[in-house]
Amino acid sequence: MAQRDLFGLIAGCLIMTLGLAAEADASPVVAHVLPNGEAIELDIPTDIGIQKEQLPLYHSGLVRYFSAGIGHVERTAEYPPFSLKLVFTAGGKPFVSGVAVTLRQAKAGTVVTIPNEHNTGPWLFIDLPDGTYELAATLGGVTQRVKEIKVRRGHVLTQHVRWAEDRSPALPAQAE
Repeated sequence: MAQRDLFGLIAGCLIMTLGLAAEADASPVVAHVLPNGEAIELDIPTDIGIQKEQLPLYHSGLVRYFSAGIGHVERTAEYPPFSLKLVFTAGGKPFVSGVAVTLRQAKAGTVVTIPNEHNTGPWLFIDLPDGTYELAATLGGVTQRVKEIKVRRGHVLTQHVRWAEDRSPALPAQAE
């Protein structure tokens, strides 16, 4: 019995190792803006060819933004170089979603307001013009502020925003 368990453990480790090696050799997932400007499309290489996934691309004036980062495919994708990438975490959780965001420039005032329902993942990519911004990010009624965020088009600045405790709304119950 113990010998069979040992062989099972070794076989499981071998399968995991082969799976990780295959994953490491896989072609990258590439994301691009669709020509109509309405979505970010991910080209996902699979054994049966390229599969496509789309993420909504929102617009507020001249500013474009999208949310991503759910699951392995979205976390490993190569995204277009939007000038600001926000990463949201709370209370020790590796990520949270549903964060409302406002970005302001000292001279121009509010540049963009992003409602929490547009932020479905832990990452928020925002294509901002060159400049220095102030960020207000709100999760569960608690606002975090970050001043002096300097962005340049064509360069991605990653800004982490953390809350000490997770006050995000509970996810809806799934029907069984």
